[in-house]
Amino acid sequence: MKKVVAKTSEIREGEIKAFKVDGKQIILVKNGGKIYALSRFCTHEEADLSTGFLLEDRLVCPLHLSQFDLKSGAALTPPATEPLASYVVEVVEDMVVLDF
Repeated sequence: MKKVVAKTSEIREGEIKAFKVDGKQIILVKNGGKIYALSRFCTHEEADLSTGFLLEDRLVCPLHLSQFDLKSGAALTPPATEPLASYVVEVVEDMVVLDF
């Protein structure tokens, strides 16, 4: 199911922004001009990744510094071993649309 989540203008380069869509907690991240959508909470200790930071093309957890690939959600460094859910993002005009 496709759902409009935000306007592209709501997400600045390098920003991690939290949203709740149909009961799902997600983050949108803009990096290199592209928008990525991932689940909001770390798979290791449920830390809120919207308070994390970016390191090149990686999302870093604020709690134990696990790193996740922005494109796939894959856990790249311990202590996290499980990937984040990753969602397909479409930009339609000025809207960010996710496919759940």
